[in-house]
Amino acid sequence: MIEEVRTWSGPIGSLLAIGSLIYTWFTARSKVNAELLSGHERKLTEHDRRVQKLENEYAHLPSKDDVHELRVDVSEVKGSIGRMEERWAATDRTARRIEEFLQKGVGP
Repeated sequence: MIEEVRTWSGPIGSLLAIGSLIYTWFTARSKVNAELLSGHERKLTEHDRRVQKLENEYAHLPSKDDVHELRVDVSEVKGSIGRMEERWAATDRTARRIEEFLQKGVGP
């Protein structure tokens, strides 16, 4: 009986050592992986915050259609101002003629 224990104790000890080595290797790798995953999770959370901030900022910006509408409105205003300048020029010419007429003193 003792002889059998001595015979099997060597291989069993070797198997336990190998099993212990494999267990240590896997748990050490899982700790490294857990730390890496934790770091990636922090980065992902930071990126999520940044994306949310950008989305909030872009929500207040005008759309493509809004910008187009503003462009059309500005063009209309420019056209109106151009027409007003033409009328003012005509009024200015009339006012100058009247002023020249009055300065000449032509009259009764």
